[in-house]
Amino acid sequence: MPSLVEMLIALFTPGTTDGSAIFWAKHLLLATLVMGCFWLLSQAVAYIISHWASRLTAFTRTDLDDRILKRLAPSISLLITLTGVYLALRTLPLPEKLLKTCAGGLFIINVVIICVMLYRTLNETLLWYVERSQDQGDGKFARQMVPMAEKIVMLFIIGAALIVVLKHFNYDILSLVTALGIGSLAIGMAAKDTLSHVISGFTLMIDRPFQIGDRIKLGSGQIGDVLDIGLRSTKIQGLDTTVMIIPNSDLCNSTVINMVRPSSVIQGRTTVGVGYDSDVDQVKRVLLEIARSCDEVLDEPAPLALFTSFGDSALTMLLLFWINDPTRLGVVTDQINSAIIRRFREERIEIPFPIRTIQMQATGAAGTAQ
Repeated sequence: MPSLVEMLIALFTPGTTDGSAIFWAKHLLLATLVMGCFWLLSQAVAYIISHWASRLTAFTRTDLDDRILKRLAPSISLLITLTGVYLALRTLPLPEKLLKTCAGGLFIINVVIICVMLYRTLNETLLWYVERSQDQGDGKFARQMVPMAEKIVMLFIIGAALIVVLKHFNYDILSLVTALGIGSLAIGMAAKDTLSHVISGFTLMIDRPFQIGDRIKLGSGQIGDVLDIGLRSTKIQGLDTTVMIIPNSDLCNSTVINMVRPSSVIQGRTTVGVGYDSDVDQVKRVLLEIARSCDEVLDEPAPLALFTSFGDSALTMLLLFWINDPTRLGVVTDQINSAIIRRFREERIEIPFPIRTIQMQATGAAGTAQ
């Protein structure tokens, strides 16, 4: 009864002699040994990654490297196994055309595996970034920007893989690159404003001058809370609850004041005029007592009362105070102003109306007045 090897030889080379059968048996045995060695190597690498790599990565501060290795372990094992299949095929005396076809197919598969490994590395890194951003309080912003960044990087990976495959099969990629360059130029010229907003959106993502939920003051003087940061525009809810949609390029090219970062402490100020016969020291003492009696006014920095100028009909006094919530500035200012007018009436401190003194002088024989 013929052996299994003889049956395989008879299948691939019908009508062969005993010498050719031995020749094929040697090559099949060698190919099997090569594949077996690489398969064992792949299993050994997988075992090392799962059992020993974690000990090496334990010295790092984050678990990102552990997660990446765990995601890449199956792909690395498969890549080593396919390398063994390719080398095993090279040991067989196959026709050159068949060998090139098999080698080309394996090359494409290896490129796909490498692309998958790059994608998994990118995906795991972005997931780690989102989790870290959530711990820092800006996870919503990260979740919105990460998918778009992931898609753009994936387009680059696919494009690079396509160029590598075409180059391997001796296709002319110069015309393809030229066509892509001309097409990109045309698209860039047609949508330059949109691209400017998109690039500005990525600039806001990297520079992070403000985050979702922050209260900011625009260069135009408008104040609002950041609702959403998109690729093209940013949505800001004003104090009157209206939503402003501002292109990202305008935000990048203008002055923006972040009222809550790096500290949410904000300064409030109240200006009041008192009569010229008022005691300035008494007015300062009353203003400071009013500010300190307010629960939301901070003790540090301490409130400050200043005599700032001589007005036309009053002495101008300025009260500075600080609170730790910018959204409460209007309410606290109202409380302080109400307390000022109430205390001034109790202390008989005058808040004068505008006064104009007109002097009449008689001129001429008729005694007419000017």
